[in-house]
Amino acid sequence: MMSAPVILLKEGTDTSQGIPQLVSNINACQALEKIKAIAVTVKKDSKEHQRELFEKCAATALSSKLIALQKGFFSKMVVDAVMMLDDLLPLKMIGMKKVQGGGLEESQLIAGVAFKKTFSYAGFEMQPKKYEKPKIALLNVELELKAEKDNAEIRVNNVEDYQAIVDAEWNILYDKLEKIHLSGAKVVLSKLPIGDVATQYFADRDMFCAGRVPEEDLKRTMMACGGSIQTSVNALTGDVLGQCTLFEEAQVGSERYNFFTGCPKAKTCTIILRGGSEQFMEETERSLHDAIMIVRRAIKNDSVVAGGGAIEMEISKHLRDYSRTIPGKQQLLIGAYAKALEVIPRQLCDNAGFDATNILNKLRAKHAQGGMWYGVDVNNEDIADNFESCVWEPAVVRINAFTAASEAACLILSVDETIKNPRSTVDSSALPKGRGRGRPHAH
Repeated sequence: MMSAPVILLKEGTDTSQGIPQLVSNINACQALEKIKAIAVTVKKDSKEHQRELFEKCAATALSSKLIALQKGFFSKMVVDAVMMLDDLLPLKMIGMKKVQGGGLEESQLIAGVAFKKTFSYAGFEMQPKKYEKPKIALLNVELELKAEKDNAEIRVNNVEDYQAIVDAEWNILYDKLEKIHLSGAKVVLSKLPIGDVATQYFADRDMFCAGRVPEEDLKRTMMACGGSIQTSVNALTGDVLGQCTLFEEAQVGSERYNFFTGCPKAKTCTIILRGGSEQFMEETERSLHDAIMIVRRAIKNDSVVAGGGAIEMEISKHLRDYSRTIPGKQQLLIGAYAKALEVIPRQLCDNAGFDATNILNKLRAKHAQGGMWYGVDVNNEDIADNFESCVWEPAVVRINAFTAASEAACLILSVDETIKNPRSTVDSSALPKGRGRGRPHAH
């Protein structure tokens, strides 16, 4: 196995930089200032205009995905989901559940928490499946009788002592169930199992219960409905119980789902995805995650630029013009930085099967004439105003990309030489060949 080469950095690179690194950083600063100067700010006074812009950002993110044909449907769903969150836009408050079967456009957005019905025992069918303004108990308590471990041993002298032990076990369970009932909770969720006795007990008292609830769903319910997860039933007071406007269990495809809507404590939502194969739904989930991140970023940083290579060509033109004002060899470095930015539109042309040289010549001419937002039009094999075509992306994304690229270039420029293990340079074809294992036998 080849050992990794050792990278030697020039002396003083931690605290100082050479001329190439400084020039590269200057170029990056010039590029970032230009992006900030030409970026278009989103108007927050008009909610309709703002929402339209976010939908276009989401649609742009979905254009290259497998669900591109449904981008109009999903872009609205993504914007609705992000708009339901609070000001911090926490990503973990958006849940995604996948239900096989049905079409993609049967996917739905739930304004609250939803998770799949858990394993249930006999008696579950007798429990009510809908409550208005219920109190919710969130537990990490096991509510079932468990057999003792194999090595446990209890010695009794008569039947009455044995019966007392059995009664004590039942009394402990019934005592827990009674305390939960007296707390006023109508919906009981537990991370640990809820047995058949407890299920029947709750059904007799018009209460709903669900055991083995995944920890992620239990915590999201706690953050949305309030309350706290209890490891004991001895302190079930009103302040540790959650509450929502409506709880119901409903059929989604071939699955049963529990829905908590109207959650007062935090704004949350759940996207239920429908589709054919599991792999396709997983790809849909990843695509929606990308779109959600883009919309969140657009809300937090309210300025956008045109994509499709337009912003790179404009910065390239700006740096090329700037380089002509710099005397000396630095002019070549700035020109090289400007030329490197043309890799993005060139790669877009190559990916689409276009003549990259022809498209880039058109883009250079258009940007020289003042066509700031002109980029690659992959639909018509030409150039187009990508801002008018709604190919947008947040300005902070391009700023971060340019900054990271400049830092990487500086790191590579600071490499003086590399050292390789001499053994790794030996030609493998020169090594003796064995028969299956080991070295060949000597004759």
